[in-house]
Amino acid sequence: MLLEGKKALIFGVVNERSIAYGIAKQFKEQGARLAFSYAADPIKRRLEPICEELGGEFMFKCDVTSEEDLAAGAALVEEKWGGVDTLVHSIAYANRDDLKGRFIDTSREGYKVALDVSSYSLVALCREYEKLFSPGSSVLTMSYYGAGKVVANYNAMGVAKAALEACVRYLSVDLGESGVRINAISAGPVKTMAASAISGFSTILERIEEKAPLKRNITIDDVGKSALYLASDLSSGTTGEVIFVDSGYNIMGV
Repeated sequence: MLLEGKKALIFGVVNERSIAYGIAKQFKEQGARLAFSYAADPIKRRLEPICEELGGEFMFKCDVTSEEDLAAGAALVEEKWGGVDTLVHSIAYANRDDLKGRFIDTSREGYKVALDVSSYSLVALCREYEKLFSPGSSVLTMSYYGAGKVVANYNAMGVAKAALEACVRYLSVDLGESGVRINAISAGPVKTMAASAISGFSTILERIEEKAPLKRNITIDDVGKSALYLASDLSSGTTGEVIFVDSGYNIMGV
């Protein structure tokens, strides 16, 4: 199995429709040991049965905007596991009001929130867990087409994802000194809790089915399989990249 005995830390599972759930499921099937974080108690209650289902070894609270939570989480993981082979960052948030209308109307506070939670959190996690990585470890994060192209109503989140992809490139240099890889998956639209906040989301799904080369929307299993490649030794020479998993939609022109 590709991840036999590897320790994978998953940030971002909210329910069974989460992209992070699809990733964790693929990792488990390939022999990985799993642990999960949650941001708040309501998510903890939803995560507990998922952790049990996937054989997660432990869960812990981590609000990625809290330096105290970040440090405490890393200390707990070090105590429990000693090290981490794969870290999955599947975290994004923007105020609902900033996911509709005109981008120019984004509030200063809304902009800060989107960038902090959706982009800076990756930097913060890498900093806290750097000492727990070993050569060959892999970090994965989730991006979207809206990082490079204008997508209606994606607004502040598009800017946050653009920053996230830039973070991947810069972090690849810092982490690469220790033989650690970091990559992003730019996943096509999936019916997740986060996606439901985007105005006109159903129209985006219809557009993919109409225009993408594969003529279908992707699933969380599609993303999970690509994440499996990036987490395994099969991608030993790949870092700082953005891998599209979107039925080929990103290649299409007018």
